[in-house]
Amino acid sequence: MSRHIGMVTLVVRDYDEAIAWYTGVLGFSLVGDTALSPTKRWVVVAPEKGGAKILLAQADDNAQTASIGNQTGGRVALFLHTDDFTTDHAAMVKSGVHFLEEPRHEAYGSVAVFEDLYGNTWDLLQLK
Repeated sequence: MSRHIGMVTLVVRDYDEAIAWYTGVLGFSLVGDTALSPTKRWVVVAPEKGGAKILLAQADDNAQTASIGNQTGGRVALFLHTDDFTTDHAAMVKSGVHFLEEPRHEAYGSVAVFEDLYGNTWDLLQLK
């Protein structure tokens, strides 16, 4: 048996705004954008080299809206792995990604925490 996490959900304010940021700023691919109803879409983005995909789910009630940007209670929500930390960090800074710290080099690899357009925190991470 083989299992893996194929997709995670991020609650977003607006589908098109989120698509623009994840594809334009982070350079992810738009895997799918399918209308399910007049107000609901199945929008999936992913990094270019595989791994789990992200389902961008537009908030449709007050509880979901309240969770935008803080879906993990302030903890790092997602981990973007790279095989070239220096190049990716520089490109992300140039694209306007807001990093919360300077890169650090830990026993496990190089890491820097950044925010997405809603304030969800991510690790840019190159493992040793």
